[in-house]
Amino acid sequence: MRDTIFCVFSVLTTLVLTIISLRYVKDFYLLSFFYSFQVHLAAAAAAASVAAFLIKRHWYALLTLGVSLILAVHGVVMAREFAEPAVDQNRPALFKLMSFNIENDNFANGGDIADMVIASGADVVSILEAEPLLSELPRLLKTYPYYIGCGVGMQECDTLVLSKRPLIEPRIRNLGLLWRNRLTISTIDFDGQKVNFLAAHLTKPYYDEFHGLEIEDLAEIIPSLPGPLVLAGDFNTSILAPDVQYLMRSQGLGTVSLEPATWPIAAGAFGIPIDHVFSRAPLRLKSVRRIENSFGSNHFGLMAEFAVDP
Repeated sequence: MRDTIFCVFSVLTTLVLTIISLRYVKDFYLLSFFYSFQVHLAAAAAAASVAAFLIKRHWYALLTLGVSLILAVHGVVMAREFAEPAVDQNRPALFKLMSFNIENDNFANGGDIADMVIASGADVVSILEAEPLLSELPRLLKTYPYYIGCGVGMQECDTLVLSKRPLIEPRIRNLGLLWRNRLTISTIDFDGQKVNFLAAHLTKPYYDEFHGLEIEDLAEIIPSLPGPLVLAGDFNTSILAPDVQYLMRSQGLGTVSLEPATWPIAAGAFGIPIDHVFSRAPLRLKSVRRIENSFGSNHFGLMAEFAVDP
């Protein structure tokens, strides 16, 4: 009986470790969901290896434990690779941003979300799957008179960017080949400091090769926008995904040392960050925090503050 239980633990652990290790050989889109959970799965495999060793003292359990710990540690290292040095908290914030995928059928909470947005103090608000806020636009525009999306620049209401300051040359682009109008590009002047602002909504990474094509589009667009830049939105994958790692490295993007988990809601702080706020120098992220109330969405929203290096 002990041998059977040990065998089951060993087979399952080996399968998990093999799946998350394939990223080092080939970025295969069907496994991208598992890549995002590399640290979680490696930690679970380590616990299973310890359990297997307690059941039966065997070298194979020690081997899987060692591999699990290596994969978990490397996952943490990869997540921290793009962390920017902390900004002095005494440095005043240049502006405040909210980014939130509110879920497109979340109509019951549209009014409460609008109340939260108005009271947030954010200078710029990026709402994805924004249909529930369409009926709330008249009162939102009293606080945020400048916007793009939901009838302005696109007929769809997937992306809505609201701003207290004028949007300079706002435009909308397609990303990849699957969905239309999922990237908004604009420039906002904050007291003489112009910042390029991109709000993106990417496809789920296991939908064929579409997510990778969207990343490639972003990698072509970002270099055409000189100066400080913000890229925020729902990437549907964590920073551990190989294509997101490529984007961060190739475009010199940075983030905070510990991104807040935004999905799944039920996991709370133990979930993964699939909604991101990235910046490019000389713009720096001063802080990113999770909006603790999901307001019925299947994502948590994010609030970020930015500063500019002298």
